[in-house]
Amino acid sequence: MPPPRGITRPSPKTRGVRAPRLHVMVTAEVRSTGVKSSPSPRPTRASVLVIVMITLLFATFALLAFMEKAAVDLLVDQRVAVTKRLRTEAYSALEVVLGVLVDFREVGNGLRSPAEGWNDPLAFAGYAPSEGCVIEVTFEDESGKLSLPHINAQVMTNLFMQWGVLKNDADALADALLGWMKRGHVYTSPLQPNYEYGAIPYEPPGRPMRSYHELAAIDRVRDYFYDPDGRPNDAWRRFVDNVSLFDFAKPNLNAAKPDVLAALGQYDPMQTRNVTDYLRGQGNFQTNGPGIFQNNNDVANIAGPTGDAGGFATTIGALRINLTVREGRNEYRVSTVIAPPGGATTVQTTATKKETTTANSATQQQNQPNATQASAKPGGTTGAKDAAGRNLKYPFTLLEIRENDEIYQASATPTT
Repeated sequence: MPPPRGITRPSPKTRGVRAPRLHVMVTAEVRSTGVKSSPSPRPTRASVLVIVMITLLFATFALLAFMEKAAVDLLVDQRVAVTKRLRTEAYSALEVVLGVLVDFREVGNGLRSPAEGWNDPLAFAGYAPSEGCVIEVTFEDESGKLSLPHINAQVMTNLFMQWGVLKNDADALADALLGWMKRGHVYTSPLQPNYEYGAIPYEPPGRPMRSYHELAAIDRVRDYFYDPDGRPNDAWRRFVDNVSLFDFAKPNLNAAKPDVLAALGQYDPMQTRNVTDYLRGQGNFQTNGPGIFQNNNDVANIAGPTGDAGGFATTIGALRINLTVREGRNEYRVSTVIAPPGGATTVQTTATKKETTTANSATQQQNQPNATQASAKPGGTTGAKDAAGRNLKYPFTLLEIRENDEIYQASATPTT
């Protein structure tokens, strides 16, 4: 077979010797004919590596997202478990505190002041919290304040004037407050509120306030107790410190604050300071320790003959117990207000018009027989349970319980 054009057959002498020209010519021939060489395997291996790396990257992101979500879920479960444990610890300590108060109440024929010896009830009972927990108990005598349901215009005006408010302005503030709380109140100030003509019309409830934040809804009053941004100011906090929302007949003289002594007892600054120093064991009474008034007549020995102590009592009608449990950085708070038998009560009057209440009462009276028959169970089981609940004879009435909430304790005294 003859060799291709352009290629000469090598001679026998040159056989076995590589001819560079032949290689170049063959290459040129192949290129000229358009025949491609087989692809190299290196690009395929690089593509596989890129795909694997992308897959690993997505898997890493997915794993990190799962770990983050799992960590959050575990943290929530941990916090729930810690909260339950501290809550149990708080209520266990609260029961111990109540037991100590019952003992002192029975021995002293009523509670008057922590100076009687129950200022550290857990230590008195020998109570030891769980390992790692620290419990702090503070008391605040709610009945040492003025009872808002029983306060009158004169006492309220005296209170505002004690804060430096002018007489006319103090009368106007007292008038606005009483108009909010008493149905059918006749205003004495020239500027009467018109709640029904406001941007959002509403009517006064005609019952004592149930929350201090109701002050924001009362005309003229809101301007005194709130700043221009609508936040409670120092006057609001002073009102909270001296006025109680609970219903009791007379404030406890053994916990009365200077403003209360001045507004209700009409004591001058020197008298109020002497009474306060006596109760706290300060000033001239520092060597005697905190004092206690057993009856109203005893205050004359400290404050002098002037002043009126007839509007005060000497026993506690409502006591706030603030209990805090700490475990490391975790904290749980419980605040409860208790009342002894015959003590304070909550505001029961509803903010409903009289005619509406009468109509609802008539409807309930008509439906009462059917409702009673429907709720009755064979064997009288419900009646037995209700009777057992009424015969529980718990030593105190729980007026309020708040957990992990904002607790106002401007005058609370630490006990541990």
